[in-house]
Amino acid sequence: MDTLTYEIKGQVAEITIESPPANALSSTILADLNEILNELDAEKSLKAVILKGEGKFFSAGADIKEFTEFQGGKENMSFKGQAVFDRIEQFHAPFIAAIHGAALGGGLELALSCHMRFVTKKAKLGLPELGLGIIPGFGGTQRLPRYVGDAKAYEMILTAEPVSGEEAVKIGLANGAVEEEELLDHVRKVAASIAAKSKPSVEHVLRLVPNVYESTLNAGLKDEAERFEEVFRTDDAAEGVQAFIEKRKPEFRDK
Repeated sequence: MDTLTYEIKGQVAEITIESPPANALSSTILADLNEILNELDAEKSLKAVILKGEGKFFSAGADIKEFTEFQGGKENMSFKGQAVFDRIEQFHAPFIAAIHGAALGGGLELALSCHMRFVTKKAKLGLPELGLGIIPGFGGTQRLPRYVGDAKAYEMILTAEPVSGEEAVKIGLANGAVEEEELLDHVRKVAASIAAKSKPSVEHVLRLVPNVYESTLNAGLKDEAERFEEVFRTDDAAEGVQAFIEKRKPEFRDK
């Protein structure tokens, strides 16, 4: 692949977008990302995936030139992008976006499909599509309000004005903001902390949190109780409880 690379270290994978100068999301990048997801999906021991960009940006948007070749129906680039981003959101291990420089347009929509986002303080995050006479098409109108609320989402989309990394944290769009030289180390520490947990527990949490948007409270609580019982019967749960009693770190075997 010419546009993306990935490597696996222990139970954490790192995907890097390498398409200078802007890491713009082209149909080729979407296809390559989909192929990487196929390969990582087979790595069932993975507990976290870091997504980052090489060069000056995380991703400064979608490839606008390709939009001039717009095709309708299933060839619509919007459908293609949404399908890939849905896979990220539903992946069996959490995705963590490490955002520096800019995450704009499709780049922000890609980050929104991740489970967590960490940014540099001076990064720019926004959806500038209305400035081009178009609208977000990779899920921005649906995912952004879930993090920042309807009013802020309207403001960001309708004005097409980006927010800084520091403001992104304040409005709930990002988990944390650090200096650029600290970003990768910080994100890797977060990923390592997740990787130290039991795989069954991590997977169940990934299935439960989306219930907030997709089901009623009662249905979500019922699902949580059922999954709690299932997890409590695992070997890792027994190990975790015993380790707590013995005041030591648990040694999970992901069973």
